[in-house]
Amino acid sequence: MTASTHDTVGVDRALARVAAAWEEGNPESYAQAFTADADYTAFDGTRMSGRRAIADGHRALFAGIMRNSRMVSESRDVRFPAPDVAVACERGGIVMSWQKRRTVPTARRRSSVTFVLVRRDGTWLVDAFHNTRYRPWSNTLLGRLTRRGTPA
Repeated sequence: MTASTHDTVGVDRALARVAAAWEEGNPESYAQAFTADADYTAFDGTRMSGRRAIADGHRALFAGIMRNSRMVSESRDVRFPAPDVAVACERGGIVMSWQKRRTVPTARRRSSVTFVLVRRDGTWLVDAFHNTRYRPWSNTLLGRLTRRGTPA
């Protein structure tokens, strides 16, 4: 196993811990997947700084609308700008509790997410997280109409 393969495995495991803690619905476990001073930007632009804020920001979600939901990854690209730093760009989203048969999120819940992870004492943790709803211009009505009017 090469160093980069091993690093990718470690990053994948760290992000699996994030998803498992989400599915568990435990805000404290979820926050433990992040560094103590992590920066977290939710899909709506809400920013949380640090584990306490991340846990507090998810408490009502996990008790309410996001209860029993699942975090699903459809694709992931990982690069290593430094030996103990990884940037993971992921497409995926949340599958709600009432969507038990779904294996991928609906278009409404699909996001592009960027994770910046750091390795500390051999363990990868998320240091920065940014979630943006996936809404490509070319998929919008105006984008499709504009494309039709453009000569090939």
